[in-house]
Amino acid sequence: MLTSYLATVLLIELTPGPNMAYLAALTLGSGRRAGLAAVAGVALGLTMIGAAAALGLAALVATDPRLWNALRWAGTAYLFYLAWETWRGEAETSPAGTPLPGSSGVRHFRRGLITNILNPKAALFYVAIVPRFVPETGAHLAYGLGLTAISVAVATAVHLTIVLLAAHLHPLLNQPGRMTHTRHFLAIGLGTVALWFLFTSALPTG
Repeated sequence: MLTSYLATVLLIELTPGPNMAYLAALTLGSGRRAGLAAVAGVALGLTMIGAAAALGLAALVATDPRLWNALRWAGTAYLFYLAWETWRGEAETSPAGTPLPGSSGVRHFRRGLITNILNPKAALFYVAIVPRFVPETGAHLAYGLGLTAISVAVATAVHLTIVLLAAHLHPLLNQPGRMTHTRHFLAIGLGTVALWFLFTSALPTG
């Protein structure tokens, strides 16, 4: 059963989604440190959603159309905000123009966390997929938390791979003559993912 669960988690994590798109775009545009900070935020977000699902909170969101739609619209809006900020460039949108030392990592960590928490598909995974691998008898909460830890570990490994691969391309794409074009291309990519996310995260009707 554990092998099947690992294979399921890996397959889902390798499917393109908001986290993958954001981490790739962020690293290509801002470098490895920014990507690693965001990976940590995403991991914390996954842990929080998994723990909430084990406690039954995520199921409440997944079965209430109003809560679900509010979450997916908020997630879409946040992705569009990130796309707009990427298009403009961080230096142009930051209040003081230059971030304080150490503030960049915290900012990217926070954005990774928010991007993941506002991803209803993450909640759906823990509500619809994880319970299939929980035994009918035994400590359901402890088992659910254990499966959450495994899924977070697999997801983090995939996300780290994406960041490290994108980091190799960052120096090439971030040269002065290419910086604006790179930023605009990544912004369009994030906007496209936001639209895809909105239409594919709708609850089925009927």
